[in-house]
Amino acid sequence: MKKYIIFAISFILLFSLFEILSGMLLTTMYTPDITEAWNTSANLSQEVVIKGGTSNFLLTLFFAFLSATIAYFIPKKIINSIK
Repeated sequence: MKKYIIFAISFILLFSLFEILSGMLLTTMYTPDITEAWNTSANLSQEVVIKGGTSNFLLTLFFAFLSATIAYFIPKKIINSIK
């Protein structure tokens, strides 16, 4: 159980680090097209709609953690069934 806790904590930390680094990389490489944005802004509505945002990061982290948990126990299950 101790190995699993260490694995889970390290997985969460590494996953979070990679998500942040990939976001930073994508942000630095993004080049907006100002002229296209200006041309399409004429067709936009004049009303402002404010929606509450949900955190997709936590959902992604949950599913990644769930898949890592399953992946951690699969080899043990296979080894025990072979013996």
